[in-house]
Amino acid sequence: MDQRIERIEQRIRDVLDFPKPGIVFKDWMPLLADPVALRDAVSLLAEPFRNESIDQVVGMEARGFLLGVPLALELSAGFVPVRKPGKLPSATHAVDYELEYGSDTLEIHADAVESGQRVLIVDDLLATGGTAGATVKLVERLKGQVVACVFLIELDFLSGRANLPECRVHSVLHY
Repeated sequence: MDQRIERIEQRIRDVLDFPKPGIVFKDWMPLLADPVALRDAVSLLAEPFRNESIDQVVGMEARGFLLGVPLALELSAGFVPVRKPGKLPSATHAVDYELEYGSDTLEIHADAVESGQRVLIVDDLLATGGTAGATVKLVERLKGQVVACVFLIELDFLSGRANLPECRVHSVLHY
């Protein structure tokens, strides 16, 4: 096994019954305290896209920000935040979506992605694909070209990538 993967996996812990009973939460926050493992994670997220001329990395609130900004720097791209309603100060586009334990809304600035820009969408976790699918819709509404959706962790048993049929998916870890 790749030593980088081993270092990353050593920094992920299971938290039982979070955020609600019956959920086993994959907590990767300890990874942020380890600069070598964090660098490994960013490098592995970026690896397949180094020669793909990415213009913008779009990350979802809030954990997608933590990976998205260093990923954007790694790929010499800009970073675009996607946030919950009322958090962005300028004109926005919004989309409602379903997630594994409820529903929510996401917003993006109306001028955040230019028509034709090549976009990489990043989040920490792919579960059911609801958040990523909503973000794909937002980017496409702005006429951006989604190159791929990338995740630190994919929960394979929830089949989230099946809900992203038009999106190339890259995940570093699979559970």
